[in-house]
Amino acid sequence: MEVSRLVLMLLSWLLVGSASAQVRHPLPVLWMMSGGGNLTNAVAPAVRLALQDLKRQAPPLGNYEVQLQLLDSQCDPPGSLKALFDAMWAGPKYLLLFGGVCPPVTALIARSLPALSLVQTFACICRNNNKSLLQVSFGVTSPSLSNRKWYGNLFSTMPSDRALNQAAVKLLQRYKWTRVGIITQEGSRLWEMKNDLMRQLLKADVHVISTQSLSADACSSLKRLKERDVRIIIGQFEEDSASEVFCCAYRLNLFGPRYQWIVVDGGSGGWRLGRQQSGCTADSLLMAADGSIRLQIRQLSNKNAAGVSGRTPVDYQDSYLRQLTQEGLQVGRLHPFAYDAVWVAARALGQVMEAVKHREKYGVQRNVTVSEEEVQKMLLEALKSTNFEGVTGPVFFRNGERMTLIELIQFQGGGVLVGEFNTSSQQLRLMHHLLKFKGPGPARDRALVRLQQRHVSPLLLVMVSSAAAVTISISLCITLCLRSSLRSLTGLIRVECHSCCSPSVSRPPRSSGGPQDQLLLLGVLLSSSSVLVSSMDGSSVPEWMLEISCSVRLWTLSVGHTVVVTSLFTRSWRVYSVVSIRQKTLGTFVLLSALLLDALVLTSWQTLDPLRRVVTHHNLELSSQDLKASDEILRGYFFQTEPADPDVIVRPFSEHCSSTDMDLWLTAVYGFKAPLMGLGCFVAWSIRSVQVEPPAVSSKRLTLSMFTVTAFSAPPVQFCLSSILILCCNVFVVSWMFGPTLVSLWCGGSERQQPSEPQEDGGSLSRLNQQLKSRTAQLDVEVDTLTALLSETLHLTSLNDEDQDGNSERRAPGPDGINSPEHVRRRLSVQLPILHHSYLPVVGGVSSSSSSSSGVFGSQEELMTTITSCPADSARLCVSMNLNDETKIMGRSVEHNYDLLGSDLTRLYNSPVDYAERMKRPLGDSSSWLGPISHSGVRVTLADGTKWLIHKGDGYGRSSQTVVTDARHMSSAWEPVSAKNFGGTRSVYEFVAAGGSNYNLLWDNCHLGSRRMMNQ
Repeated sequence: MEVSRLVLMLLSWLLVGSASAQVRHPLPVLWMMSGGGNLTNAVAPAVRLALQDLKRQAPPLGNYEVQLQLLDSQCDPPGSLKALFDAMWAGPKYLLLFGGVCPPVTALIARSLPALSLVQTFACICRNNNKSLLQVSFGVTSPSLSNRKWYGNLFSTMPSDRALNQAAVKLLQRYKWTRVGIITQEGSRLWEMKNDLMRQLLKADVHVISTQSLSADACSSLKRLKERDVRIIIGQFEEDSASEVFCCAYRLNLFGPRYQWIVVDGGSGGWRLGRQQSGCTADSLLMAADGSIRLQIRQLSNKNAAGVSGRTPVDYQDSYLRQLTQEGLQVGRLHPFAYDAVWVAARALGQVMEAVKHREKYGVQRNVTVSEEEVQKMLLEALKSTNFEGVTGPVFFRNGERMTLIELIQFQGGGVLVGEFNTSSQQLRLMHHLLKFKGPGPARDRALVRLQQRHVSPLLLVMVSSAAAVTISISLCITLCLRSSLRSLTGLIRVECHSCCSPSVSRPPRSSGGPQDQLLLLGVLLSSSSVLVSSMDGSSVPEWMLEISCSVRLWTLSVGHTVVVTSLFTRSWRVYSVVSIRQKTLGTFVLLSALLLDALVLTSWQTLDPLRRVVTHHNLELSSQDLKASDEILRGYFFQTEPADPDVIVRPFSEHCSSTDMDLWLTAVYGFKAPLMGLGCFVAWSIRSVQVEPPAVSSKRLTLSMFTVTAFSAPPVQFCLSSILILCCNVFVVSWMFGPTLVSLWCGGSERQQPSEPQEDGGSLSRLNQQLKSRTAQLDVEVDTLTALLSETLHLTSLNDEDQDGNSERRAPGPDGINSPEHVRRRLSVQLPILHHSYLPVVGGVSSSSSSSSGVFGSQEELMTTITSCPADSARLCVSMNLNDETKIMGRSVEHNYDLLGSDLTRLYNSPVDYAERMKRPLGDSSSWLGPISHSGVRVTLADGTKWLIHKGDGYGRSSQTVVTDARHMSSAWEPVSAKNFGGTRSVYEFVAAGGSNYNLLWDNCHLGSRRMMNQ
């Protein structure tokens, strides 16, 4: 019924037009529309008003009459295309195609006309003999139809949706919003509008955080936007969905000073938020929508001046509403654009017809019909040059698009016009005095990020730097203390060794490592110095100095670490080699190799990829209010309260040293240090239970020191952490390695100073030395006296034996007679006072002529003589005439013998050594799980050519385990290992002293003693 009614109305219009066609030139126009839609019914009164106003126009426009022929598309693209071809075939010759409010039909027709040599304009098709048409529309808004390459013949009085998107982008740029979210209602038009908006936002460098579809559950879509912390929300939905959207926004708290809604729907009728939603009241909807901005196309011009039709916008609207009331129709949003579209078509056709008539009458070639191709070009240019004042405002085109004004309406309990966007000039004009925001200003697209550099706390910096300075000072003090103490103690040793003190007097402590102590302290100094350098950052020093400090810290820390590790490893390896009876020394080799590799890697690093200043941004820190609102998306961040502005994020950053291939270089450094530390830990663990003589460094302390260096050798992460690790490592190593030594020095020095404090003076020591020399001369006289007495006693004993054994056969003793068992049982054990506590003991793998005698460690008998020191006032009591004095060696009784007496011993003691050989022999078939067991000593050659063997063993002597024997007693099993020419710079006394008085199978055995003698 509606279609029939509309057709009858249009036929009555055409009949009226036919009655006037006798005096006016007809212009046939084909009107394509959907006859059954309310939109078309609401547009028809506006078209009729336009035709009526055209009739009243003066010539030349009044000389022409626009005749409309209805073509029902039924919103069916294929059917519309067929109906168009049928109408063109049936005639009459249509000049324009008018209408096309159904987007699919309009797109198909507009795309097909260029292929058929047709030209489209708004709602009119201009036709010639070649069937070339132009289309003019009043309802084309799709952004895709703005492509002039495909739709170059289409013109529309309705602004495109691209204009709305342009206004939205300009608004975002005005307030510097670069982080937005989009929620779009389902539908082909709005989806095309969203895609165009995405392209424009991309060009404007606006980041779209999330795009959501307004499906059946709008709250789910808005919840996802909230989870992404979207604060600027662009909504693309029809006005009937506004209540549902803002109800969900109210429930999710997506409104207020932190959020801004921008609704882009293209409508012009305003919102109606009165319809309540479940869970929301009318006041709730108004509260949620308050402050939102809506972009809409202006329907009617705000000017009161009459336009080209002679009507003002208000006059037109009153006439239009009267006709709707008479016909009982509803108001349509496209009616003013349809009114202006009729005027566009009529003016363009009238202009072309007048131009053709003028050329045919007054042109150079008179009475010559203008070709249809020229008419088509003239009509196209007339449409492009259209410019008049319509009821919707100025009507003109640019690239086929209508230029107009986009209104910005802010909801403030009702719609308030707060700005306009001119699509022609691309300018946005805002009326700031009308704009109202919930907060102190426009909402932010994100929480305000404030960069703040993180510094080391001054208190922490002072504490750590002080700790580093204290560590350095302690290391320097230990170095100076050890050097001065060892010098003074060496003098005391040499003086006291000339005196005859009891064995109970405490001996001065030995140095635990000598030069290795100094290397260890040097490594501690370097690594501690790196802590002081690491305290500098970009706020306290310039950038160039910071880069230099990066390199200095790298070198000091790495070299210091290498020196400490190699020093500890050398100590551990020395003990391990003793335990495993491996005689290879790796100290110097390991140190030089590690330092060479370290220097090579660091030099390559510094040359190829030097350390630079790098800024690192840390996790965001939000206020407690943001934490409550965004706890789901910002969980795991560190939060900090900003009292001045609760919507401020403090983003801390820090500076550190780094390079491009930091991981590669660290791998190279750890690549050669990790195996060394791993091997050091293994060696240290292997010797953890070894017992050594105090106050030397014990194996347990050495093990803990090695493990500490390895455990604390982590790459620098933060100033405090790395500084604490380095200082803890240094303090631990210094305390464990040098603490017992310093305590022993302190206690030992006190004990020596209590009996005779004046000995500290150099003159007193000199006087004491002279007294000891005098006492030595007296003892030599007494020794000669004792020797004479012993000789007489031995002579008498020999005579008695001869009388008793007169009948027995007498045999002169041979060269080996001194080693016969009969002589061994009759030897005397004599203790003589000498200048050193371990002077001239005789031992030795002596060749035995007796086949029945068995050695202590093998087949040969070891004969020992020990001459120990005695107090001066009891020298005579030291002579023992006991002929059976024996010493227990490994569970067996062994008698002690001596080769020299008296002044001969003193001369041998002070004899210089020209040449020394380190000798070694196996101990029979003895072996252990570590390998064969051997015995070693040093054979020295004196200036007179005599040779003496100096070696040590368990029970070799009485008060000293380092003994001296004539080299003629050495068996053929001794073999030379190494040799050294001393040239008389060392005496026999110094070799005996280097051998040491004590014996320990693991820590101070014969091998270590012989090495010390050779390394003097």
